[in-house]
Amino acid sequence: MLAGERHTLNAPAPSFDVAIIGAGHNGLVTAAYLAQAGLTVGVFERRPVVGGAAVTEEFFPGFRNSVASYAVGLLNPKVVTDLDLKRHGLEIVERPAGNFLPVDDGSESLLTHSDPQLMEAEVARFSTRDAAALAEYEATLGRLADVLRALVLETPPNIGGGLRDLWQAWRTSAGARALSRDDQEALVDIFTLSAADYLDRWFENPALKGLLAFDGIVGTYASPYHPGTAYVLLHHCFGEIMPRPGAWGHAIGGMGAITQAMAKPAEEAGAVIEVDAAVAQVTVEGGRATGVALSDGRKIKARAVAANVNPKLLFTQLVDGEAQPPAFRRRMEHWKCASGVLRLNVALKELPDFTCRPGTELAPHHTAGINIGPSMDYLHRAYEDARELGWSREPVVEVLIPSTIDDSLAPPGQHVASLFCQYFAPQLPDGRSWDDARAAAADAAIAAVTRFAPNFKEAILGRKTLTPLDLERDFGLTGGDIFHGALDLNQLWSLRPALGHADYRMPVTGLYLCGSGAHPGGGVTGAPGHNAAREMIRDLT
Repeated sequence: MLAGERHTLNAPAPSFDVAIIGAGHNGLVTAAYLAQAGLTVGVFERRPVVGGAAVTEEFFPGFRNSVASYAVGLLNPKVVTDLDLKRHGLEIVERPAGNFLPVDDGSESLLTHSDPQLMEAEVARFSTRDAAALAEYEATLGRLADVLRALVLETPPNIGGGLRDLWQAWRTSAGARALSRDDQEALVDIFTLSAADYLDRWFENPALKGLLAFDGIVGTYASPYHPGTAYVLLHHCFGEIMPRPGAWGHAIGGMGAITQAMAKPAEEAGAVIEVDAAVAQVTVEGGRATGVALSDGRKIKARAVAANVNPKLLFTQLVDGEAQPPAFRRRMEHWKCASGVLRLNVALKELPDFTCRPGTELAPHHTAGINIGPSMDYLHRAYEDARELGWSREPVVEVLIPSTIDDSLAPPGQHVASLFCQYFAPQLPDGRSWDDARAAAADAAIAAVTRFAPNFKEAILGRKTLTPLDLERDFGLTGGDIFHGALDLNQLWSLRPALGHADYRMPVTGLYLCGSGAHPGGGVTGAPGHNAAREMIRDLT
């Protein structure tokens, strides 16, 4: 996609109110809001298409898939409404089934249901005590998620700031202050405990705890026994784009349908979007961002710059170190980026035939998020493997087969599947390269699924593998980190990305952070772009 005209090297430098680095979903959201506010906007994208990691691509002849980001659950409804994304073609459907977990011996399984009675009956097959606790667990998690939802579109206060920040801190604490004492304690617990410790307080069955703990390690290079993973679990529950809060769905046409829809209102409002236009440097003069320099030699002037890239990439590669306060530069050098993720896209001639639910005819469990990770101990062993060996011998895998609900992605009678796999170390030990280990790592992930669905390996017609290194090279995800920085307690809220700069304004005047490295963090939400645009409009209009 290319919007706006190309400029020759001899032409005068174009000028915008705002230059945006990266046409991922948050960059496009920022562009749309700014352009609708009357500002002139130029968006510069390194890849040949808009969308960043939220793209749909043909990875094998006749087979298309969301090759990186792969599920919809956290997209903010206000962004959808404000940008009129449905008018621009966005259609999101809920998965008919939630999650499907084959248990350890392969003869039994757990399938989640949206109907509370069916869900209670399913869990009761494993533990009547857990079935009785389930409703209160979900209600508690829902109340805690409501606190997060109220903060998603808020600008975090800068701790140590002025009266405005003090007022913001008081105002945004209202949700937590309104909780009961028990829920306030639960909120503290979920921000500080491990997913394992939190789930152990509620449940006894290993399979149920393994299924629920998966949300605590998604995109997180940590064991479910590590403190802080309980928050990651909660982070994946605050979505409200589906009719049921916290549910996950699919964008018809894949994740690229979301970003294509986002580009349209930005262009309608006058934003210029260029692809194949990599930014090499943020230009800084007199302590102020004055534009960007592109890899092709062009200089783009701007009153302000918004960066939809990982803050570590921004401040270690694109902004001169001399322009940054030394303490801030050190924090960015140590900004933790590690998801431990490998992504596989596979073309299938038939659906997986699970030992516990036999058959290749379409059934509800094929439409679910299929979890290969039958206990917290399995998840922990996978993590320990990666720490020692570089990747898990028996990886944790979530399989989604979007073609079961979207026939635009594969030829009739065939399917595409997304495999989201953990754990795969950002850097391999002993100086080995992921380029040399890619095939073996993908084979391990396929073997993990084949253990429970014996036909899976032979059903694969073609595959595309993205290691942590590929995610960094292809999509700019530093360290392969899908969240632009780990969702650790010291990298959240007023600490994201650093104290004093949680309000999207960076230490270089006129430079803003509009990507997932800012509050509220990772996931295809559009919230960082929305919030950053609001602050920029205040400053520039």
